[in-house]
Amino acid sequence: MSSYIELLGLFVLLMLPFLYETNHIFRYYFKFLIYYGIVSFNSIILIPAFLTRPCDVRNLLWASTWCHRVTALIGLRWELRGKEHLEKDQACIIVANHQSSLDVLGMFNIWHVMNKCTVVAKRELFYAWPFGLAAWLAGLIFIDRVRGEKARDTLNAVNRRIKKQRIKLWVFPEGTRRNTGELHPFKKGAFHMAIDQQIPILPVVFSSYCSFLNDKKKILNAGRIVITTLPPVSTEGLTKDDIDTLMERVRAQMSETFKLTSAEMLQRYKPHKTPPISSPPMVVNGAEAAVAAAVANSSGYAQLHAAASYESYKSASASASKATMLKTL
Repeated sequence: MSSYIELLGLFVLLMLPFLYETNHIFRYYFKFLIYYGIVSFNSIILIPAFLTRPCDVRNLLWASTWCHRVTALIGLRWELRGKEHLEKDQACIIVANHQSSLDVLGMFNIWHVMNKCTVVAKRELFYAWPFGLAAWLAGLIFIDRVRGEKARDTLNAVNRRIKKQRIKLWVFPEGTRRNTGELHPFKKGAFHMAIDQQIPILPVVFSSYCSFLNDKKKILNAGRIVITTLPPVSTEGLTKDDIDTLMERVRAQMSETFKLTSAEMLQRYKPHKTPPISSPPMVVNGAEAAVAAAVANSSGYAQLHAAASYESYKSASASASKATMLKTL
């Protein structure tokens, strides 16, 4: 009986590289399993250490040291620009676009630059143990988005603390994550907080994931992302009446940066050429044509998403037989 079990185990192990290289759906779920699995395992290990200084935002530096290595395992590379703005020892509200749970990996890779920084997260994440418990012990701020008044009270208390202790507070003003190739409307909470305490807004922009990630088609390939920190936007002298103007100004700056850095990454992306056997014809000139269209018409950048995702899928299929799972990881 044991020999059959061993044979079955050997068969599964032999099938894993084959499935990984030939099936993009398997590869998508396998990479996210690695991501969530390692983060959860690290959470269990770190909880006892976090208990020595509970709810201290410096604990997130320990977490990032352990968790940022997941990036290499799933084939992602992060490039930070504007580091000089992010490393300043000052209280500020960081506003960043939100495309995927992979954003957290990008944050892990730059946390040592931010130093004292915490994040506003939805309350539901707290119940995703062991990660939720570890995150709470590391100083994350959980808010109940349904009960608005309670959420405001929590943020007001946090706001006073971050100014006094010079902590950076990371907020995703779009609310829900969306990988659609564009920035979505912002909520006002972060801008209320900045004006209340007269602390600057620090915009952070992640370039588009559309060249390597498509959740609908279950595609997650290797990719490179630019994280751009823009100069801080002062709120000194501003009042509640200036919130809408401030919000639109920051969003416009972030949107323009998003389009430029995303187009740059897509320009670097070169899909493999494959012979047109029985497959449908590929998009002419692939990502390059889409980039040229986006640069010429910045308002139509969202069109890059579908074209780049298609090219990403074809690229992965063409190179499947030329690499092993370990090399891809």
